[in-house]
Amino acid sequence: MTHLLILGGTTEANALAKTVAEQGISATYSYAGRVDKPRPQPLPVRVGGFGGAEALARFLRDHAVTHVVDATHPFAAQMSRNAVAASREAGVPLAALTRPQWEAQQGDHWQHVADVEGAVAALSGPAQRVFLAVGRMHLEDFAAQPQHHYLLRLVDEPDALPLPNCDVVVARGPFTEADDRALMQRHGTELVVSKNAGGTGARAKLDAARALGVPVLMIDRPALPQRTELSNVAQVLDWLAHSGVNLGV
Repeated sequence: MTHLLILGGTTEANALAKTVAEQGISATYSYAGRVDKPRPQPLPVRVGGFGGAEALARFLRDHAVTHVVDATHPFAAQMSRNAVAASREAGVPLAALTRPQWEAQQGDHWQHVADVEGAVAALSGPAQRVFLAVGRMHLEDFAAQPQHHYLLRLVDEPDALPLPNCDVVVARGPFTEADDRALMQRHGTELVVSKNAGGTGARAKLDAARALGVPVLMIDRPALPQRTELSNVAQVLDWLAHSGVNLGV
């Protein structure tokens, strides 16, 4: 009997969950637990980490998981590495549902850095007004550059902030280019710091930066082990069908 584990938390994962439920496929949706109020899903949900690759492999065996789709954020590198290792250990097929990365367009002014540490180092220098669009997990890293005034947009209200000089906007995407342009103008943004997450939901800040002539410090995606990568729900269904899953029942 088929049982799919969706490693979720993204727009793509939510779309997959909806389709899987409509198809009548037995599945579990797993949240990492980094958002206080995750979106409800039409599937059984578990919340929290697994405790490493060996523990995830044990979960796959104990719950008779037959397929894994890693639809986590492109920067959830450790989870994705664990998923590859666990799936191999448990002998369970795995595919990644991942959005294409963003590419610079005419009019963009991007400086690429390899990781968050590179972004922090690149911020050395005189104070600027920085739209720091990297999520709350990495805010502590940027405390090493306290001279800047940071604009933060977070999904949840933060308990405490490591940055001494910042404004916080609590909002959940997707966002529009017009709204992000107005936000950046209102806060006098001089630099955008962004992970190359890809997709459409968070792209508006890049379009707004281009329109305003604001440079972007772009954090490139982490390297991941070789795996099957799919870019939309239809491809996932095709992959499932080719691996023996009976769809539509």
